[in-house]
Amino acid sequence: MKNKQLPISRIILLISLFIVFTLSACKPKNVANAISGDSAEKAYVAPGEYDEYYNFVSGGFSGQMSVYGIPSGRLLRVIPVFSVDPEKGWGYSEETKPMLNTSHGFVPWDDLHHTELSQTNGEINGKWVFANANNTPRLARIDLKTFKTAEILELPNSGGNHSSPFGTENSEYIVAGTRFSVPPDGASGDVPIDSYKENFKGHISFVSVDPTTGEMNIAFQLKTPGVNFDLARCGRAKSHGWFFFSCYNTEQANTLLEVNASQKDKDFIMAVNWKKAEEYLKAGKGKTMPVKYAHNTYNEATHTAVSKMETEVIVLDVAELKEICYFIPCPKSPHGCDVDPTGEYIVGSGKLAAIIPVFSFDKMIKAIEDKAFDGEFEGIPVIKYESALYGEVKKPGLGPLHTEFDGNGFAYTSFFVSSEVVKWNIKDLTVVDRVPTFYSVGHLSIPGGNTRKPSPKYLIAYNKITKDRYLPTGPELAQSAQLYDISGDKMQLILDYPTIGEPHYAQSAPAELIKNNGQLKIYNIEDNMHPYATKSEKDSRVVREGNKVHVYMTSVRSHFSPDNIEGIKLGDEVYFHVTNLEQDWDVPHGFAIKGAANAELLIMPGETATLLWIPDRTGIFPMYCTDFCSALHQEMQGYVRVSPAGSNVPISFSLGKNSSNPK
Repeated sequence: MKNKQLPISRIILLISLFIVFTLSACKPKNVANAISGDSAEKAYVAPGEYDEYYNFVSGGFSGQMSVYGIPSGRLLRVIPVFSVDPEKGWGYSEETKPMLNTSHGFVPWDDLHHTELSQTNGEINGKWVFANANNTPRLARIDLKTFKTAEILELPNSGGNHSSPFGTENSEYIVAGTRFSVPPDGASGDVPIDSYKENFKGHISFVSVDPTTGEMNIAFQLKTPGVNFDLARCGRAKSHGWFFFSCYNTEQANTLLEVNASQKDKDFIMAVNWKKAEEYLKAGKGKTMPVKYAHNTYNEATHTAVSKMETEVIVLDVAELKEICYFIPCPKSPHGCDVDPTGEYIVGSGKLAAIIPVFSFDKMIKAIEDKAFDGEFEGIPVIKYESALYGEVKKPGLGPLHTEFDGNGFAYTSFFVSSEVVKWNIKDLTVVDRVPTFYSVGHLSIPGGNTRKPSPKYLIAYNKITKDRYLPTGPELAQSAQLYDISGDKMQLILDYPTIGEPHYAQSAPAELIKNNGQLKIYNIEDNMHPYATKSEKDSRVVREGNKVHVYMTSVRSHFSPDNIEGIKLGDEVYFHVTNLEQDWDVPHGFAIKGAANAELLIMPGETATLLWIPDRTGIFPMYCTDFCSALHQEMQGYVRVSPAGSNVPISFSLGKNSSNPK
């Protein structure tokens, strides 16, 4: 394929335009007309009433996922995924620490960019939501019956897990592409950085999902040329069996990418025939490669996570195994890659492009059959641009990023530089409406907008800058979401609300689908299979095993059993195994002790959780419930006595016994 070199003068012009329009975008001219008088009514959810949708929002650099109600914008839940969370004890309790284990050790943070709801027949099924860890490449699965992270799978051969997680339309696979190409894990990575073209490779992971349990496993990886994979979408309906990835840095630069990876007029959309990859896999064409990666699972019966280290992965080399991959030229530094509900149209959004190219799946297949290629890129055929192109949306805006669909024949694209959302007709490629965002919009989300069956009522824009929108909070302001009514011909802004973290992508599911998916209201204590569970107060006790002391504790409104403990010595490791005897939903109990080097516990009804405490001095240490579980609140309290190492104070514990001994 021939690519023209972009003159440096043009690069400077583009950067200048970016700055100018970014600054000017902070004050769109039609701010006054952006919100009409009935907007509050459209977004209003009365006290005691439920929202129409759950909205699952990535937390960016917070490593968390947040759950909002739509259309109210109410924050319902923050789910810890890749980051420790002192509110819930995630990553602090002994039971959850293994969830954050990796081949690099305990990694208590990551950068969560995208969410993906599980699907059946191309429609949301309400079972699970998946999330990516960008920094230390991982995939997570959150169980929507519990709203807890149930599984985390590390991805080998990857650097920057940004093109992730994107699912096939029956969630056969959750797919993840490397943002930053690196030397494969099984090879020596001790190579010069400027040997990028020779030694750096991309890898795309196809992670299988058990349809019943949700358990994830790496089925295979595709070894690809060393480029930057940005985003992806699965084919659907007629294009089922295919996957489409945006990729840039076909220049294969390794420094100053903002210039050096923007030299060519076109980069690529990579089309992957994963059904063909399955054929090669079945035929034994994959190569087993030595790697090391963690597979962490949380067991709801034992309330305990287990981390297992895996040591191999099957790799298919797409340069050797033909008919798996094809490149489609796409202008310019493509970011978004989105497939419409019919599976016919593939939309590429070049961050530096002045148009939006729309590709046809039917034309792509014909081009492959006719071998309408413009050479190869590292062994992969490059389809001629015009042979796959359906058409171009002309002058849509500045800085196109992401596209969602309403199922009524319209697409909605975000424009970062001009700070707007543009609605356009998929068939005739004409712009029919545009509205400002406040400011510098990134991802968009329409409920079901990446499925066969969107709900064309709301669109949410996730914005990066909130100058002038909210009360100032020092040098950093909140990011924001803005809710638009798209039920009519014209888009209407109806709500503006701040968000936690840095929201990137989000997906929504009908509330009825999830709130009626089997979530429990009673948590039977007899179902607790935790090895240190204490299922009644009479079984509470304190046991010394050398310098390890195990406290078998119960909590119930409004006391611990035991609530007084003596005989702990300096040098001891004290394990508080706290079982919440409450069985009714929404009655958690907390546990904290003075001087603990980690956070509290938050123990759900019928659950057992463990806090490890290593006292660093002698004295009396209060412990208490951190959760406001009753009017008596901090009356749910007790004491631990710590004596010097070598003291003869025996282990003793009590409940309801006041000592009259002044000594």
